[in-house]
Amino acid sequence: MVEFRRNEGFFRYRYEYLAAVTATMSLVATVAAAGWSSPAIPALKQADSPIPITPDQGSWIVSILSIGSLFGPIITGFTIDRWGRKLVLLLSVIPLTIGWIMIVFASNIPIVYAARFLHGISYGMAYTITPIYLGEISSNAIRGSTGVLVTVMAKVAFLIEYSVGPYVSFQSLALISMTFPIFFITAFLWMPETPYFFLARGNDKAALKSLQWLRQTSSDELYLELHTMKALVQKSAQNSSPWKDLFTKANRRSLAMILLLSFGMQLTGINAILGYSQTIFAKLDMDLNAAELSIILGVVQLIAVFIPTFFVDKCGRRPLLLLSCTGSLFGLLCCACFFTLTAFQYSVEQYSWIPFVGALIFIIFFAFGLATVPFAILGEVFPKHIKACANALFAMISSVVVFTIIKLFQVISDGVGTYVSFWTFSVCTAITGLLIYVFIPETKGKSFEEIQQLITDKRKNTTKRAPLLC
Repeated sequence: MVEFRRNEGFFRYRYEYLAAVTATMSLVATVAAAGWSSPAIPALKQADSPIPITPDQGSWIVSILSIGSLFGPIITGFTIDRWGRKLVLLLSVIPLTIGWIMIVFASNIPIVYAARFLHGISYGMAYTITPIYLGEISSNAIRGSTGVLVTVMAKVAFLIEYSVGPYVSFQSLALISMTFPIFFITAFLWMPETPYFFLARGNDKAALKSLQWLRQTSSDELYLELHTMKALVQKSAQNSSPWKDLFTKANRRSLAMILLLSFGMQLTGINAILGYSQTIFAKLDMDLNAAELSIILGVVQLIAVFIPTFFVDKCGRRPLLLLSCTGSLFGLLCCACFFTLTAFQYSVEQYSWIPFVGALIFIIFFAFGLATVPFAILGEVFPKHIKACANALFAMISSVVVFTIIKLFQVISDGVGTYVSFWTFSVCTAITGLLIYVFIPETKGKSFEEIQQLITDKRKNTTKRAPLLC
């Protein structure tokens, strides 16, 4: 009986999950560009490389994607409310595809730089649009689990690049990666536009059709939900300046939450660790080589990100975030201590498994909350008319922080030592956990209206604190 009810629940939301999975295939396509650098950089540094590079050029190849991703949210901000979530998401993979073609035929470093910049544009667009699309098609009961798909699909992309990359040329890997946007377009082309967009354009008939397809029902509840959506859209239409409204007093708390989560995610060093995983693991004296260790890392993080899918709508966002910070901090400290001892020439080669295990612990606990929950919260805490601006701001801030971390990681590692970077990541993760405990409320199972009331009600936020346990 329990199993039947569980399956019945999934069956009820099956079309919403289908739309969510196909939408997040855009992230498999775009995040593959981020994962490409881990196996590609060691290959490009080899003596027989068709495009020999220096360590500094390698750091630019990794980090320039973040510069391009700054422009993705800007493009999205001008188009998403005019052309729709679906069309803009489909168009987002065009720069990505052009970039892969450039890498396949690249003969010098500037071409690779230009390709990585185009990759960044698609990366920024996909990460801006996808949470909006998921938030607007999902029922309240599954909004958290569909939001988690953002990170699940990203980890699928990393695993593919880690597994295939070490055994083919960097150009062959680019050719393989170019198939991902084709698969995405083929699948997502058949999915509906969001009901919210149709309502905003005054097309109630199309909105009803979209909602009926997603919910697979024509009950009175459907019409009630459509009426609620329409009221939200009409209320949002009264606000003519979304960027200005984003910084108003009513939305300031939501903005502070998103800034905290954006900085907190990236200052753990996750992108530096994933982008330079083979370079980091090459420093370890283990039976497995760096490529094989990276594959294990990719498998573990993919398995780990599935876990919050089952708990984010049961335990809530806040407990998962706090657990994530605690475990991530422990993993980072393991790495920091080992590389500190190595830098001061202590004989610790026989303990090389410690930083690898520490990296696995970090990846697992990062996936529990920091990698997944912020995207669920991002789709929940802002009114509809400023959601696109909020997502764009989140993506742009993340891009700046990611670029800074990735670029400085190589500089610091070469100039001072890898241990300095890991100690910095550890301190930032500890501070993030403390700030989450103080400032992030619980949004589990609440409607958009209830969340808005929760965030804007100062007295409720200051006098009541969500429990730490499920």
